[in-house]
Amino acid sequence: MPLPRPHRRKLLHTRHVELRGYEREDGLIDIEARLTDEKTYAFGNEDRGGINPGDYVHDMSVRLTITPDQEIVEALASMDATPYAICPGVAPNMARLVGLRLGKGFLKSAMMRLPGPEGCTHLRELLQPLATAAFQTTVGLKTGFDNKTAIEEPALTHSLLNSCHAYDEQGPVIARRRAPAAE
Repeated sequence: MPLPRPHRRKLLHTRHVELRGYEREDGLIDIEARLTDEKTYAFGNEDRGGINPGDYVHDMSVRLTITPDQEIVEALASMDATPYAICPGVAPNMARLVGLRLGKGFLKSAMMRLPGPEGCTHLRELLQPLATAAFQTTVGLKTGFDNKTAIEEPALTHSLLNSCHAYDEQGPVIARRRAPAAE
């Protein structure tokens, strides 16, 4: 169901977040995220001499390269538009994520490796959707997805239980998934 019709309003800000997952020829997986922010009005900015309507205030990307079992083997960031000239200086710190495994505890560990001034709020914000995009990307690889045939519903894993409303272990989706298949 769509949101109710809004009151009359004027657009001021647009944020786009795009995520893509790729299977590489070498068996690794690339998960890429890009975040852009733009305003509908001009405003002053000392480092950039002002920002015009439609110019990106932020244009930042992250690529995590992971193994099929979700271990990060490469982490890269680019910061093509930032409000301050010094911002891109933290992009190389994204490499500190190498060795972490996506899954339970990932975000906490990532925040410890990219704390406050050693990281970027916007790059850190991309880590949650990157992790879920990695799951969505790799689920087909684990079930034998071949781009030609439909695959079975992914196996129910312990990490999914109680992770959201649909996966409530006392709810109807889990009851149906646990029920023996009818012959």
